[in-house]
Amino acid sequence: MAFRKRREALRSILSSPSCVRPGSVYDAVSIRIAEDLGFEVGMFGGSVASLAVLGDPDIALITLTELAEQMRRMSRAAQLPVLVDADHGYGNALNVRRTVQELEAAGAAGLTIEDTLLPQAYGEAKTQLISLQEGVGKMKAALDGRDDPSLVIMARTGAASITSLGDAIERARAYEATGVDALFFTGIKSPAELEAIAVATELPIVLGGAPEQMTAPDYLAGQRVRIALQGHAPFAAATQAVYEILKALREGTSPKQLKGLASGELTGRVTRDAATKARLASFLGLKT
Repeated sequence: MAFRKRREALRSILSSPSCVRPGSVYDAVSIRIAEDLGFEVGMFGGSVASLAVLGDPDIALITLTELAEQMRRMSRAAQLPVLVDADHGYGNALNVRRTVQELEAAGAAGLTIEDTLLPQAYGEAKTQLISLQEGVGKMKAALDGRDDPSLVIMARTGAASITSLGDAIERARAYEATGVDALFFTGIKSPAELEAIAVATELPIVLGGAPEQMTAPDYLAGQRVRIALQGHAPFAAATQAVYEILKALREGTSPKQLKGLASGELTGRVTRDAATKARLASFLGLKT
């Protein structure tokens, strides 16, 4: 299949003894930059998806169609394997099944399905979880929706910070039993919690954020963490840069006086200018 090499690369990361940091990607340019810089895997988070596509906060407003289309754009632009945050699968277990089908077709190397109750329930300020039984059903549906066996499906839970560590472990063990490929945890607050999870489970672990004392790659690798997220700073940096440039222009700064702009060489590299010129010469007979 067209995207199998990317999925096998993600599986190699999960089966290795090391822990890697993914590059946060959200569009065609950011994924090319991450690929050029040598990141082994990209992370397409739900929060940056909502920001990049809608300009809205991460409150489950983005639709499956919008998420999959953005992933499709990135898949076309680069070969970097991408792990997609598929949130709750956009509905019940049958919606999860379709979510897997759409993201597989869009070129995702892997995706996560979480057991958070989304969208947020009426009158409930605190984050809630679906039942363990419904979570298991969603994981089974995700696996059933997979056509390419190399597509990585991860079960995700934030129970450690929502209910309890014991609940997180119980859920993780139940999700393991369905046949998912890895476990994704958020809300882990201490080395003791991570170590308890590592002892109680068997699958590769992906960690969505952690306290400062849990960032050493060797330590994480020793706890079977194979991918450790480090936030979505690239989007924040891009937002600040655009703001500063537009502000300067609005205040009368000449475009020639602006600083911090991408060079022509960098722009040409991320737009694959050389390859485009070669195609213009080959297919249109144009000398550039």
